[in-house]
Amino acid sequence: MGFQTEFNSVCKFKSEQELYELLEYGRGKMVKSGFRVFPAGQKVIAYTPGNQAIAIVKILASIAEINFQGEEVTQVEMELVRRLTEEEARIQTALAHEMFFGEQE
Repeated sequence: MGFQTEFNSVCKFKSEQELYELLEYGRGKMVKSGFRVFPAGQKVIAYTPGNQAIAIVKILASIAEINFQGEEVTQVEMELVRRLTEEEARIQTALAHEMFFGEQE
């Protein structure tokens, strides 16, 4: 058991529904497997399940717990700051692929 630190600039959604709720309502949450640390108050780039940059979000809360099935999970609550422009999304997506999502050495 231990905490995994997330990249300071990355908030990747695994669920299209969680992403839709954030973009539609301006607030949302996502659930990640394992204990993770998302610093509250920090603004980060949100990515789609397909690794495409889509928005800037602010982390409101990060709660790590063991659920009723005995699994370690982290719930992250956030609010939408703004969607990225097409150019910003293209550049952030390319940078994230090189830095985070691309081939690991």
